[in-house]
Amino acid sequence: MEKKIRIAIQKSGRLHDDSMRLLKECGIDAGNSRNQLRVAATNFPAEIFFLRDDDIPEYVQDGVADIGFVGENVVLEKNKKVNTVEKLGFGKCRLSLAIPANKRIRSAEDLAGKKIATSYPHILSGYLKKKKIKADIHTISGSVEIAPRIGLADAICDLVSSGNTLFSNELTELETILQSEAVIISNNDLSPALQKILHKLLFRIQSVKRSRNNKYVLLNAPNEKLDAICGLLPGMRSPTVLPLAEPGWSSVHSVITETDFWNIIEQLKQQGAEGILVIPIEKMIL
Repeated sequence: MEKKIRIAIQKSGRLHDDSMRLLKECGIDAGNSRNQLRVAATNFPAEIFFLRDDDIPEYVQDGVADIGFVGENVVLEKNKKVNTVEKLGFGKCRLSLAIPANKRIRSAEDLAGKKIATSYPHILSGYLKKKKIKADIHTISGSVEIAPRIGLADAICDLVSSGNTLFSNELTELETILQSEAVIISNNDLSPALQKILHKLLFRIQSVKRSRNNKYVLLNAPNEKLDAICGLLPGMRSPTVLPLAEPGWSSVHSVITETDFWNIIEQLKQQGAEGILVIPIEKMIL
């Protein structure tokens, strides 16, 4: 019987859709997963379990699942014995201290002796210990942001994405404790067969991630400017240069990272590049 890797994914919430979309982009067909607790991929040796995100680190530690897609904040809070093997680039958020907008608190040190409400007591206690701040931690689940309004706490420590929830509850961020995103965690004792499947999955995921961060660029360049233009376009190794039918001109093909894109395009135009085409990359294999 073919060995299958068991993947734990959040059954609902902000990471579920992105995790399933990533598997699909990796060419893994999990069929219709709605309202199911377990599905088997039809074209990859994998089974997918849909679980509460808070339970995923423990299930991976205990070997119920071999790997899990989960928020880094959950991994650190649950503090289970698992390996973090890949950051996924989605589900980005931050764990921050926040205070009522009218509080006269200017820094984390001003929270000494205060009450802080949070769903992340492990991370918060480690942060306060590192900063040598003694404060009372009140652990609550859900609706942490209302704690100051009902007199339960002087401040909160909670996840922030856009900041709209804080604003609507008349809270303001004081300090960021942790930057988080979705990660893949694995059991510490994967068999060689499961490690091989994991490496195949990571190869696909890394190819998809690279494609998201890069653009394929085609342009026409006068031959006397080729050296300058190629110097702006390193590509994966070096740009591809092909002669055009029109004498004195060449077609140049390369890859530009998303972060450098507009700056490089402007420089290419200044060097005489024309007919610049920018094409999204579906997969990028190195």
